[in-house]
Amino acid sequence: MADWLSLAAMPTFAFMALLTVLGGGPDGLCSVGNERAPLTGMAAMYVLMSAFHSVPWLKLVFRRRSATR
Repeated sequence: MADWLSLAAMPTFAFMALLTVLGGGPDGLCSVGNERAPLTGMAAMYVLMSAFHSVPWLKLVFRRRSATR
């Protein structure tokens, strides 16, 4: 169960980054910077968190690739 739960973080953060860039997220409440740059404030944080939490997905992909060979 913990393995499957660890896979939930990356897509969640990627979805939140997409929502924030498209204007539906909390970026308007939390950012004070340039409004024209799409990856400022919360969007940048969500992209970074998605990248940091991609490790379980990479492990799953490499484990399945090595199993098929």
